[in-house]
Formats: sequence, structure tokens, C-alpha cells
Amino acid sequence: MNSNPTSFPRRKFFQTGLALGAAGLAASAARISAQEKAPLKGRPVAISSANGLRATDKAMELIKSGADTLDAAIAGVNIVEEDPNDMSVGYGGLPNERGVVELDACVMHGPTYRAGAVAALQNIKTPSKVAKEIMERTNHLLMVGAGALEFAKLVGFKEENLLTEPAREAWLKWRSNLNKEDNWLGDDDRHAGFFERPTGTINCCTFNEKGDLSGCTSTSGLAFKIPGRVGDSPIIGAGLYVDNAVGACGSTGFGEAVILSSGSRTVVENMRHGMKPETAILDVLRRICEQTVAKRLLRARGKPKFDVNFYAINKAGEYAGGAIYKGGKYAVHDGTKNLLRDSVYVHDDAK
Repeated sequence: MNSNPTSFPRRKFFQTGLALGAAGLAASAARISAQEKAPLKGRPVAISSANGLRATDKAMELIKSGADTLDAAIAGVNIVEEDPNDMSVGYGGLPNERGVVELDACVMHGPTYRAGAVAALQNIKTPSKVAKEIMERTNHLLMVGAGALEFAKLVGFKEENLLTEPAREAWLKWRSNLNKEDNWLGDDDRHAGFFERPTGTINCCTFNEKGDLSGCTSTSGLAFKIPGRVGDSPIIGAGLYVDNAVGACGSTGFGEAVILSSGSRTVVENMRHGMKPETAILDVLRRICEQTVAKRLLRARGKPKFDVNFYAINKAGEYAGGAIYKGGKYAVHDGTKNLLRDSVYVHDDAK
């Protein structure tokens, strides 16, 4: 028997120590769990593609008034969808090879992790609104073509002719230069330059002071595409992804490359593992460049013939835009200023 009143049995000492250690770990884990569940609060942010300064301005106005982050993003995108002078989105968007405008869009709501999307939609100028109706009224996520149009009309959207005169002229110019052996007079005959096929889209992601995120992407797709072609814009995980615990990302540019890379989802996952938005974007852009090996998609020096852009916000309200090639811009409103900023990039030039 130990007669020293200050001594402590070794076994009891270790048992007590283990118990205290386990309790400490449990308390620490509980604190971390609580921190993960608690929304981070900070200044609001609205980020968009280069054609989205009006979108970020409208989105921020609504965020500051207390609107839901998804409603704010969609309202910003609607401005561009309804503008006939933006020929990459909505009304006035460039048509497919048959001269028919087909629109794609998706939305994702961070707080509820719900989403909706529509593809190859004709005759409705605001596909982003249709995507939200799909999210709210159905158990589906993506609706396409004739079924999407039928659904849109059922919930109150009116059909309209989306082909404006400038878009029709652009399509006719492209059509006239397809084949020198056909009966159309091309630009060589009419003393004008060839019309290069553009791509274009608008993405808008939003973050409010409560820490909630949402996003919306909308497009008329690749100009003069094969009818029925769908790019990344309506694909959750490609053209848009939102994780309310981590961040949000959207994309524009060559949709096929974004789909193959699961681009927006990968950017968000990079941020989940600690990367800042800028680094997360550059990592995915480099992967796209490395994994583009088809000769028809490469320039003489092995660089892609296309560009891809990503726009991201993390849970701390940090943001960035990035592109494969130097010269890209993105719109961002940080709660105080609404500006076009330079995108980070992988390559200085396309040579």
C-alpha cells in the first residue's frame, strides 16, 4: 500500500488522462462542427462575366434590400437576357445553323441545395426564369426542347420571336460563307470579311452578408450550332455549381471543355480543400489545357483554339475571375464598387 498521500496510482492517472483527452477532442470537434454550420458573415459580393456589369449592379441592389441571393442573381441576368443588343444571351441571341434561337440556362440555390435547368428552349426570352420554375414546381432538374417549352407555357410564359434583325443578318452572313460551291454569294464575292463564330454567355453568382450563396448561368450557346446542341451552361457542375458551405462558381466560353472537366464543380471542390478562388480557377484551367489533345482543337504550338472563363466566390467573400488567355475581364460588385476587373490567366497569348 502506498502511504504517500500526494501520490496517484499510475493506471488511474492514465485512465483519467485518456478521459480528459477524449473529452477535449469531443469538445474541439463540436466547436469545429458548429463553426462549419454557422454561416460566415462578411461583405456581400456579386460576380459576373464581362457583359454583366448591369447584372452585378442589379444583384447587389437586391441583396442590400434583403432579397434572396438566387432572386438577386436571376434579376441581374434578366437584364442581359432581355437586351437585344447582347447577341450571346436571350432575346437577340445568335441562332443555330437553321436560323432558330435556342436558349440554355440553369440556377442553383445555396441555402437549399436545389437547382433547375433548361436546354434547347425556343421562343422564351428569359430561360433563367424557366429554370427557377423547374426548380420550384417539379422534382426534375433539367428539361429540354419541346417539353421545356410546353412546361414554360403551362406556368405562364408567353412565346415570342427571339430572332432580331441584327442576329438574322449575322446568321445570313455566316450561311453565305459556308461553301463556295453553293448558290449563295459569299463575302469574297461581296467584298467583305468572313464572320467568325462567337461564343457568349452570362453567369452571375451572389453572396450576401449572412453567408448565403446562389448562382445563375444563361446563354444562347455557340453561334450557328447544330440544332439540339447543349453546352455547359445548363449543366449543374459544369456551367454552374454552388455549395453553400464552400463557395460558388460559374463559367463561360467553350462549353464542351467545361463539361469534360466538370469545371465549376471542380473549382468549388478546390476551394473546399483550401485553395483561394484565384488558385482554384487556375488549377482547372491548366487541367483543361493539359487534357486538350485533339489536333483539331489545338493551335500550332499546342495551345487550345478556344477560351474558357470561370468566376468564383468562396465562403469568406473572396472572389476571382480567370481565363485561359490574357485579356479576360469579369464584373464584380463588392458592396461598395461595381467594376470590370482583369482575369487571371494561364497563357499570355494564343500563338
